[in-house]
Parts: sequence; structure tokens; C-alpha cells
Amino acid sequence: MMQANAMSQDDNLIDLNAERTKRVHDLKEKRLNEVRQAFEQAMPLGKPKKKPKKPKKR
Repeated sequence: MMQANAMSQDDNLIDLNAERTKRVHDLKEKRLNEVRQAFEQAMPLGKPKKKPKKPKKR
């Protein structure tokens, strides 16, 4: 009886650790997306506005 109880507690610890790892990953992913959006606003990647360089004639 006691052995089964100890096993279920171990399972709960493992599950909580896995859930915490997922949560930390989600928080970092959210932060990464926020930073990415800030960069895209500052320096848009999708629409390059560079003018093509023309070689100078001499």
C-alpha cells in the first residue's frame, strides 16, 4: 500500500517537472515573439525598401 502511494507521488513530481519545463518554454517563446515583432517594426524584413545600386559611369 505504501509503495504504490510513493510511486504515484514520484509520477506527480515527474509530471510537474515536465509541465514546468513546457511553461518555461512557452514563456521564452512568448518573449522571443515579442522581441521579433519589435525588430520587424524597427527593421521590416518582408518589404525591402533598398534601391538597387547602379554602377557609376566614369
